[in-house]
Amino acid sequence: MSIRSSMHHIGCSMLEKLVNADGGGYQGSAIPFGEGHQYEFIDYRNKKLLTVLGPMVVKRAYYYDKESHAGFCPKDRTLDIEGTSYSSGVRRMMSKVGAYRPFGLGQEDLYELADIRVEAKAVERVSQMVGSQVESFHAAEAKASLSDNIIPIKPVPRMYVCMDGTGVPVVKKETAGRRGKSEDGQAKTREVKLGCVFTQTGVDQKGYPVRDEETTSYTGAIESAEVFGQRIYREAMRRGMHWAKEVCVLGDGAPWIWNIADEQFYGATQIVDLFHAREHYWNVAKACFGQNKDKLHQWTEERRKELDDGRPEEVIDAISRCSSLPGYDKATCERGTGYFEKNKERMRYADFRKRGLFVGSGVLEAGCRTVVAQRLKQSGMHWTVEGADSIIALRCSILSNRWEDFWEHRAAA
Repeated sequence: MSIRSSMHHIGCSMLEKLVNADGGGYQGSAIPFGEGHQYEFIDYRNKKLLTVLGPMVVKRAYYYDKESHAGFCPKDRTLDIEGTSYSSGVRRMMSKVGAYRPFGLGQEDLYELADIRVEAKAVERVSQMVGSQVESFHAAEAKASLSDNIIPIKPVPRMYVCMDGTGVPVVKKETAGRRGKSEDGQAKTREVKLGCVFTQTGVDQKGYPVRDEETTSYTGAIESAEVFGQRIYREAMRRGMHWAKEVCVLGDGAPWIWNIADEQFYGATQIVDLFHAREHYWNVAKACFGQNKDKLHQWTEERRKELDDGRPEEVIDAISRCSSLPGYDKATCERGTGYFEKNKERMRYADFRKRGLFVGSGVLEAGCRTVVAQRLKQSGMHWTVEGADSIIALRCSILSNRWEDFWEHRAAA
């Protein structure tokens, strides 16, 4: 560790000489900037900067505009250190650990692994700042995909769009006026709407669909269904939906999902996740046959076969017949009947399987755990919406293999 620190110190001294070899980035006595503003050179100002090799001092020429009462250092923009005392390399490392670990543990990781000494609060601030920048970058890319000037990409046989929601614990101010399921009626979470897009080229030897490797991309935020609908549509377009031969929307049956599917993905094949569908008839079974295990398993096995065969009408009839049972749970049966009735055309599983389609949204179920739960739902955590969204943006970028794209963009800008 001592040798490492010594090498960092030597490297940092060399880096400091290299960065300041331009004499401070002087660009003349005055430079035009913005709309008709003329910025005049005032003096040279030093800035303490933490780099991946250690702390250093950067010499920068400072320019000031008397009319707008604003000043700036052109060199800060060149080095990508405007408004921050951390180099882009350090910010990258801080936001990466912030995306994976609680900020206090991230602080320890940076010191242990890279000999970088920062406060936990700094890890939090930088993670949120970079998360916002990542979100803006990916949003701009997605928006650009709507242009008629984009270069066509190789078409794929099938594209899947999956959507789901999961709650994240938030601070009290973020739930003001919102009803919740707790005893006091106060909401304690906000829903993250998460979507993923992936493609399928073929099936395996048994005819089961195979997801194309490394094609899954995620996007999500705490936002309304209307805003999220536009988000997931832009992501699908960025991924080449316009050239997909078939588009499928997978969801758990929540109305907001199918509203988005109807509005943004008109004509797509809509499929209710098979395992969520099974949960609904199991709820009915437990309410009506909970004390009779033999009857419960017999009844659910019959419903499983009917559903697998794509015959939801028979499941509906079976639930309706439960109304004749003594002490049946009316509310649960009505909810079950309504669920299958509304989604029956999305439950033609035998047909979907013949076509080689996925009938389960396991990719997104895993995504909800990986993208959201593993980082934002740990014990004792409570987020602001802004803070949660920034971490979600970071994790979506990393897990979608787009992290390097963002930093290459910043380096080239």
